[in-house]
Amino acid sequence: MKLILREDVPDVGSAGQTIEVKDGFGRNYLLPRNLAIPATKANLKAIGEIQKQAELRVKKLRKGAELIKDKIEKLSLSFEVNVGEDDKLFGSVTNADIAERLKAEGIIVDKRSIELEAPIKVLGVYTTPIKIEKEVIANLKYWVIKQS
Repeated sequence: MKLILREDVPDVGSAGQTIEVKDGFGRNYLLPRNLAIPATKANLKAIGEIQKQAELRVKKLRKGAELIKDKIEKLSLSFEVNVGEDDKLFGSVTNADIAERLKAEGIIVDKRSIELEAPIKVLGVYTTPIKIEKEVIANLKYWVIKQS
């Protein structure tokens, strides 16, 4: 089945692209979700308009992501944690903790987009990248300090 994608579909193609997929995938997934349209002669002529709309949508999303990036990079957060002997943390600071703190600041970010290599178990200053959009990555600087 030949289709024209209306939106980017992961592992399938990008908006405006003409693709060949199995009938069941096209009929049961792409067409009902309005992700694609049949590749008729009239629709093939309208590909340019679909691509323009997709580009506008991407620009709008990127602009919003840039605003969120600026907000995140202006923040300076501190996590007060309980520590034992030798300043070892009880527990750790995870990406879920960071996402929760950002939510308290009014910035909603999915915890899976916070690229923390491993949970933090030592006091100090850290910088963690947060992937907001495909090409927009913000660096969050924060302190892990001893609870007084």
